[in-house]
Order: sequence, then structure tokens, then C-alpha cells
Amino acid sequence: MAVASIVPGETRIGWIGTGVMGSSMCGHLLAKGFSATVFTRSREKAKGLLDQGATWADSPKAVAENSDVIFAIVGFPSDVREVFLGEDGALAGSKEGNILVDMTTSEPSLAVEIAEQAKEKGVHSVDAPVSGGDVGAKEARLSIMIGGDEDVVNALQPAWEAMGKTIVHQGPAGAGQHTKMVNQTLISSMMIGVCEALLYGYKAGLDLETVMKSVSTGAAGSWSLSNLGPRIMANNFDPGFFVEHFIKDMGIALAESRRMGLSMPGLALAEQLYQSVKANGWGKNGTHALMLALAEMSGVDWINRK
Repeated sequence: MAVASIVPGETRIGWIGTGVMGSSMCGHLLAKGFSATVFTRSREKAKGLLDQGATWADSPKAVAENSDVIFAIVGFPSDVREVFLGEDGALAGSKEGNILVDMTTSEPSLAVEIAEQAKEKGVHSVDAPVSGGDVGAKEARLSIMIGGDEDVVNALQPAWEAMGKTIVHQGPAGAGQHTKMVNQTLISSMMIGVCEALLYGYKAGLDLETVMKSVSTGAAGSWSLSNLGPRIMANNFDPGFFVEHFIKDMGIALAESRRMGLSMPGLALAEQLYQSVKANGWGKNGTHALMLALAEMSGVDWINRK
């Protein structure tokens, strides 16, 4: 199938899902000159994009009917299936030559299924999950991990560059999602280390801001420590990425690891700890809310600490 060039001012963009990250990502495309038709479950959440000139549609199918390239970033695999493959989904409204781009972190097998069904209709499909959280989305410096046909991935370069900084084609359909599982596995254990280290520093009577000056730029430094450590210290647990979505991601990674015959005890431990975070009512908080659960286990009132 031939792939049309993606050109700002000519290519019509569709966008499904305007949450913590989706609004910023679509906003960058609008700023680059793309026209956009948007849909999300709550129209109010799309207000900022509509104010920027986007057009509203009443369903994913309607988005596709008025678009050439349809992006989606939603919550769970069930949502991905609905917005792409459902009766009122984007594939149902697509015509030959359209491109479907799923930027949700989802199941690799579902990415392959979408690609296969799209191909039967003469539609291209790409899986392109991202990393970088709300800050990366706002600042257009996301890491985008892409699975799909190379010519389609290359044609989308103007869109990738509008949203991200690190753009890597990982392989065929599903490869982007597998790469995101690598990413989430790394983060899961890293967040345990960040929270436990700060908890240790606090109990040892150290000034955590001073500690950060010593450890954040050395061998122990990481994105999580530099970006989420200050939020933890400030008791700011607003979501850059929801705990409940992270639990979903770890569940996918664990299922894939079992399928491949891998033992992943570190990932399994992290998943159980995050289940505790959710059980305590912090599922809508950011992933760094792990600190609240770990502090509680040690009898530390982190929020009201002196």
C-alpha cells in the first residue's frame, strides 16, 4: 500500500483521548499547522484543543471519517480495542490509505491484531507508545517507541517531531509495545529505589534537598530521581502518569514474560507494591505516590513530616 506524505496544512489529523498527555501532544500538532478532529469521553476535557481550533466529533468512527491520520492515547487495552476495532471505532470510519496510530501503552498482541485487521481494509497501522510523562508531553520531548512498516513510520516523521525528541523505529507491529514493556520494567524497580532512598534519608535526619545535590548527578542519578524526587519532597503527588495505568502496564509485562518463560521477580514485587498504593486509594495519583505506601509500611507520616 502506498503511503501519502504527511504535510502540515494539508494532512488532516484525528485525535482520540485528551487526558494528561494527549491534550499536549495534539496541541503540538495543531501548533505545527495540522488541522485536527478530536474525540474524548468528556467533551469538556477537549475544550483547550477546541479553543485552539480543533473540531469536535461524536465518536472515533466520526474522527476517522474526517481524518487522514488517526492518533489515539487512551487508558487500557479494552479502550484501545473499542476506539480502534469497535462498531464505532476508527477502523470502521477509515478509508483505504488512512493511518491508525496507537500511542497508548497496550498489549503487543493487540497491536498486531489491529495491524492485521487494518491491512485487510487497505489501512496502515502503527503502535507508538511514549515515555516522558506529562512534562515530556508538554515540552514535546517524549521518547516515542514505534512498531510498524518502515515506510509508514518514515512518512509520519513530521508528526513524531512535533511531539517527541527521541524517535526510534523498533520493528514490525507490536515492537513498539514490547519496547515500552522494557521501559516500564526499568521504571518499576527504579521507583522503589527512589522512594526507599528518600525515606532512608529522611529517617536519618538528612536535609533531602542537600542529599539530592550529591546523589542526583552521580552514578545513582536517573530521570525518576531528578524529576519525581522533588515532587515527592514537595508532597506533590499529582499524576504525570497514573498509578492505575502503571499497574496495567506491569500486568502486561508480567503476562508477556510468562509467555516467554521469563522469571521477573523484581517486576512482580513492584507490581504488588503498587497494588498496595491503589488499595490505599492513591490509584489516581502519580507513580511516585509509591512513597506514601512505603512510608506507611514504616510508620512514617510522609505528608505531615517535619
